[in-house]
Amino acid sequence: MTDADFLNPDFVTSTRVFYDAIAEDYDERFRDALAEMPLERAMIGVFAELVGRGGAVADLGCGPGRVTGLLASLGLDVFGLDLSSSMLRIARRENPDLLFVQGSMLKLDMADESLAGAVSWYSSIHTPVDELPSLFREFLRVLTPGGHLLMGFQVGDEPKRHERPWGHDVTLDFQRRQPDRIAGLLTAAGFEIVSQTVRAAQSEDQVPQAFLIARKPSTD
Repeated sequence: MTDADFLNPDFVTSTRVFYDAIAEDYDERFRDALAEMPLERAMIGVFAELVGRGGAVADLGCGPGRVTGLLASLGLDVFGLDLSSSMLRIARRENPDLLFVQGSMLKLDMADESLAGAVSWYSSIHTPVDELPSLFREFLRVLTPGGHLLMGFQVGDEPKRHERPWGHDVTLDFQRRQPDRIAGLLTAAGFEIVSQTVRAAQSEDQVPQAFLIARKPSTD
C-alpha cells in the first residue's frame, strides 16, 4: 500500500517511515516487556472481560503484535492493524495464527458497529492533538453500542523526541498527554469513561503511564 491508499497527512508518513526503520531492533529490545508489567497486563485483562470471550477486537497500531497475541490468549477474536510493513512482518512471524493488516487508524476499512472492542495501546502518541477528535470519532464509529475502547499512553505535557534510535537515520516525536484531557476528548466524541488509571513512573519510564477504558453508549 502507498500513503495515498491511507489518505495520510505528513505525520502518518513520518510514523510509518520511523517504525519501518527500527522494527527489528524495537522487537528485540521490547519483546518481553509485558512480562514485567503486571498492571498493564491487568488492564488488558479487564478490557478482555468487559468485551467478553469471542468478542471481535482490533488492535490498532499493533506494532510487532505482542498485545494482539495477549488479547488472543484471553479468548478474544482479535486482529492487528499497523502502518508499518516491517512491524507487520514481525507480528505475522511471531503470531502465525492471527490476522494482521496494513492500514491507518485515521480511516479504518471497517463497517460501522463491526467491533466489540478496540485497543489503541500507545498508538495514538504520534497523532497531533488537533487530529484526536477525528481519531476518536473513528474509533466510536466501528464499535457496536456497548463496545469498549482501551488506550495506553505516557503522561505529560511535552513530547519526547527520539533521534536516530539504534543508529537509524530517523526521528519522531512521542506525544505525552494528560489523562483528563484525553478523557474529555473521548467524552466529546461520544464515549463514556469506564476507568481512568495512572501508574507511577518506574526507573525506565521517566514519566507516569495512563490507561483509559471507554465505552460506546448502548442504545437501550
